[in-house]
Amino acid sequence: MNLVLWIIAGLLAVVFLGAGVMKVLQPKEKLAESGLAWTESFSTGTIKLIGVLEILAAIGLILPPLLDIAPVFVPLAAVGLVLMMIAAAVTHGRRKEYPMIAGNVVLLLLAAVVAWGRFGPYAF
Repeated sequence: MNLVLWIIAGLLAVVFLGAGVMKVLQPKEKLAESGLAWTESFSTGTIKLIGVLEILAAIGLILPPLLDIAPVFVPLAAVGLVLMMIAAAVTHGRRKEYPMIAGNVVLLLLAAVVAWGRFGPYAF
């Protein structure tokens, strides 16, 4: 199960690192054109903040146990991603972007598994 948790955390880290870097580096208009229509509902600063939080979560899922420094950050980062995916699903629901919610739910469930495993029976 430890290997499974590492694989899930790695997958989440890649997804959120990519998404976060994209939000931080690209202008709001380009994000909206590329399919992230939800960005129209948020200020540029908020979008950048979301991107930074995604990058920090990606780092928090991988680096602490690798460096053996405060590995409790892994489940905390996973909980942060769960909360972000809840907020994302609510945003998509309000905008009636129902197909997008499925992706949020999948990522939420993966992050919840990491949080459960690393807070519980498979803590570092």
